[in-house]
Amino acid sequence: MGRHDLRPLRVLHTANQLFTAARIKNLPPWHSVVESIPPAQALVRTQPVQHTPQTRPRKTKARKASKLFKPTNITYREDRLRRDFFGDHPWELARPRVVLENDGKDYEGNDWSKISQPGRPVTGESVIQRQMWLLKNVHNMKKASAYDQARKEFYKLRLHEDVRRRVAKEEALATGAYFHKSALEVGMEIEDKQYEEWKKWAIKQTKETEQRQNAMYTGQDNQSMDLSPDDPETEAGLEEISDILPAQGQSALGGAQAIPASQGVEAMENFAFGR
Repeated sequence: MGRHDLRPLRVLHTANQLFTAARIKNLPPWHSVVESIPPAQALVRTQPVQHTPQTRPRKTKARKASKLFKPTNITYREDRLRRDFFGDHPWELARPRVVLENDGKDYEGNDWSKISQPGRPVTGESVIQRQMWLLKNVHNMKKASAYDQARKEFYKLRLHEDVRRRVAKEEALATGAYFHKSALEVGMEIEDKQYEEWKKWAIKQTKETEQRQNAMYTGQDNQSMDLSPDDPETEAGLEEISDILPAQGQSALGGAQAIPASQGVEAMENFAFGR
């Protein structure tokens, strides 16, 4: 058949041969239509087919179908700086921040030649932007040096904020203001309460464990059998049984008669066999 598949063009001829050889009883419904309007015999295309050369190198590993439409990760230089700063200062992530912008171009009004910006609180992002400005504008400034400089400026401003806050609180207390408990004090109270509850639970569990261990023995605990001669209850108990106990030098009366072991075994055999 070569390069071209001519079997679809020979459908009518094949159907006639099968009907003549009695391989099929009736002609197919499309026989009359195909016989009156036969398919075209020309196999030459009016326009040549243009094959696109393979530009991908053979050694390149093809991407899987599940990852064809996976978006590409977009990374910025600031992401690495943020990872370093918040890794060293994790509590900065606990500070609430407002990320709402006025017109979407608030960054144009910031001058990061200094870390403090008017109308904007000093946060960890201020350190990142200040470090980026130093890396871009200071010649031969290394990443570690820019990070140390921005970090020291950040510490200085935070120290001033803490001093102002402490002074304001002392002035308010001096004038009769009252402040509720801080978050640290509330947390410590909750922790102490949980500790006391756990302590009660631990004591209860320890007592139950000791009771289970004591129940494993048939006799009483040795500690419970200790008698103190000075105990009033011990003296009263000794007076009650003083008449029953034998005196010093007197042999005990009553009780089972002691017999040798050999006679005891013989007596049990006689009882068992009815002797």
